[in-house]
Amino acid sequence: MSIHILKIFAKNKFTNIINIRKISLEIRGAEVESYIARTDLAVEAKECINMPEHSINGVRIQENYNEEMDIKTTTVVIESKNAEKKLGKPMGHYITLEAPGLVEPDEDYHREISLEIAKHLLNIIKKPDEEKSILVVGLGNRDVTADSLGPCVVDHLFITRHIIMEYGKAAYEKHKMHMISGIVPGVMAKTGMETAEIVKGVVEKTEPDLLIVVDALAARSTKRLNRTVQITDTGIWPGSGVGNHRNALTEESLGIPVIAIGVPTVVDAATIVNDAVTLTKEGKINGMSELNSMYVTGKDIDSIVSRLSYTISEAINIALDMEYEAT
Repeated sequence: MSIHILKIFAKNKFTNIINIRKISLEIRGAEVESYIARTDLAVEAKECINMPEHSINGVRIQENYNEEMDIKTTTVVIESKNAEKKLGKPMGHYITLEAPGLVEPDEDYHREISLEIAKHLLNIIKKPDEEKSILVVGLGNRDVTADSLGPCVVDHLFITRHIIMEYGKAAYEKHKMHMISGIVPGVMAKTGMETAEIVKGVVEKTEPDLLIVVDALAARSTKRLNRTVQITDTGIWPGSGVGNHRNALTEESLGIPVIAIGVPTVVDAATIVNDAVTLTKEGKINGMSELNSMYVTGKDIDSIVSRLSYTISEAINIALDMEYEAT
């Protein structure tokens, strides 16, 4: 299988342990060089600690499988500081949808996924029936395909703020609707500014009631690559999944609720080696430290990100349509 390898050149030595798990492999009695496997997914953070679900105090986990749509939904609720420390994730709700069919070019299936994501978004948005000013932020680098999900999603959104402010809701022949705006802040290498600085400035100027952030994530398992959607009400730490920690976009830092939506588009290269060795139980891994700065994505990432961006944007458009009624 052809792959693209993305090397992260700038790494921050910030000591935040969020999304980082150190794993030491042992194969036939020989200890393999330990490495850091990074993940943005709460469901994988739970798996990494190797503890029975009932023994993790302060964590509630609910799983549901829709056989007809082939979607597994896992809701992880972190309720205590102790659980937050164990999982390396902030307290809050994490909804993970695992849908293997996301990688297939099936428009009808993607529409069903959009409806499912919209349903969960409506559940996580506080008072969704009240009119709000909502800012959608597309995080990532548009020039790096695997990191361009956020900007692509914003491109497809139904933006209404400018029209409503100029002509009112009558321009859409509606009596009740959200004011939706969008921004793609880019990356520090291009702007010279922290993403959080740009977003905070926009929030202070436009005064939205809610922030929705969309970003590409990093996964621990190759099985979840491009097949998983995570929705959380805890905000996001841009770049944390690949060890490039930036200032957080959270309710504490911005003063408004922050909902994050993400899809894992890259996986740690060391993870792939780990999975291969675990399956074969043969050989010894050398040069693991070099793999720590390598991230891998699929050869068809261009078409996948394009489809996923439409799926996520459609879900947001549906959820923010006040005339839409979830069934």
